[in-house]
Amino acid sequence: MKTIGLLGGMSWESSIEYERIINTEVRRRLGGVHSADLLIRSYDFDDIEALQLEGEWDQAGALLAADAARLEAAGADLIVLATNTMHKVAQQIESAITIPLLHIANATADAVHGAGIASVALLGTRYTMEQDFYRGRLAERGLEVMIPDVADRAYIHDVIFDELVQGRAEAASKQRFLEIIAGLYARGAEGVIAGCTEIELLVTPEDLDRPYFPTTQIHAIAAVEAALS
Repeated sequence: MKTIGLLGGMSWESSIEYERIINTEVRRRLGGVHSADLLIRSYDFDDIEALQLEGEWDQAGALLAADAARLEAAGADLIVLATNTMHKVAQQIESAITIPLLHIANATADAVHGAGIASVALLGTRYTMEQDFYRGRLAERGLEVMIPDVADRAYIHDVIFDELVQGRAEAASKQRFLEIIAGLYARGAEGVIAGCTEIELLVTPEDLDRPYFPTTQIHAIAAVEAALS
């Protein structure tokens, strides 16, 4: 089994889901009392959020890149960045290590193609929905990506930071998310990408009648497949 280096804590609400899914999947595949071989660097998310708000992406990237290099030096065979938004600095991380960074958008694109659809709605932080680092990578892989309108993007972003990363999943917020998703269906979306790992704490596959792509689960299982390959 390869050692997975996990960069987490962005937020820990979703990072613990990564650990749970990775360990559960390893045990399912290997049986007995097997669990994953993990090295974890977990951040104080308040520090990361401050860098995001200030637009200090290079500084954030340098921080994550340095810690990815430390995980490699400690024995990690691959790096998993347990967040969608911070893949904005994926290239900085990749330039600092010689082991693979398992990109969340690549794993998600593979899952969407595996479901046989090509048009998806993307929900996430404002950075993920509006900037090209994530949408562009999906488009490069042949996907048509739809995002909510400006007001709905602001609402989703605020719920993520004001509720979900703080461990709150409000019924009214869930209902509004489902209304936003219905509007994206009306525009032609064949499925929905939960492009922020915390969204899965609010909207589940059982809530939707079309393909749903929970990126935490997709990314975590892809990490297990890489670790066991």
